[in-house]
Amino acid sequence: MEWSIQEIARRAGTTSRTLRHYGDVGLLEPSRKGANGYRYYDQEALVRLQRILLLRELGLPLPAIKDVLEGQRDTAAALRTHLRLLEQERERIERQIASVRTTLRRTEEGEELMAEEVFDGFDHTAYEEEVTERWGREAYERSGRWWRGLSEAERARFQGVHEEIARDYGVARAAGLEPGGEAAQDIARRHCAWLSATAEVTRAYVTGLGEMYVADPRFGRNYDRHGDGTAVFVRDALTIYAAPALRLTPGEPGSGRARPFGP
Repeated sequence: MEWSIQEIARRAGTTSRTLRHYGDVGLLEPSRKGANGYRYYDQEALVRLQRILLLRELGLPLPAIKDVLEGQRDTAAALRTHLRLLEQERERIERQIASVRTTLRRTEEGEELMAEEVFDGFDHTAYEEEVTERWGREAYERSGRWWRGLSEAERARFQGVHEEIARDYGVARAAGLEPGGEAAQDIARRHCAWLSATAEVTRAYVTGLGEMYVADPRFGRNYDRHGDGTAVFVRDALTIYAAPALRLTPGEPGSGRARPFGP
């Protein structure tokens, strides 16, 4: 059985133009072309398109998706990976729903809001000893002043940026991408930009954080909850990113000015 490009576009919620573009870049070739030039797709093409759309929803760019598809010849194994990622995303959304429901109920009933419920338990002071020991008291106090100066909305947005970064690391690892590849290195860049909001991001700082994510399960679980082995993937991606390259000075996430890494 096969379907025309118009039928596939309509059923997949996309456009014929998008499907033609996928063909032009080598992502999704039609099963055949009719005498009139129309493109037709068979069952194998449908499964491949499903995988493309799933990876797009997970945030991967088209070049990375192409690498994933070329590296995963076992369709059933790839679909199991997709299913696991979707289940993880469902769990994340369910936690968000539960948090919003609790906030709504407490608000409507005039109860006091609990920060750990609203912001998923984030505690900026929880690691005071570790921060002070590794980077000095001044670094901890500077970070603390910055955090206390944020509004609740700004804190939530800051946490949300990191949650997206952690999730994207998990997606990249599960997809079989290399820590030194373009997609993973772009996540590492975003990660360092996020870190630059509170600290001077030096080579030693970045590599030290990476090692801590692996050595200390309290930190590593922030990444491994997006798939076992993600903390190791983060460490490797950050280590590779720090090797050549950039330093981001404190500021809003993503706004740091690039210059050579310090020691």
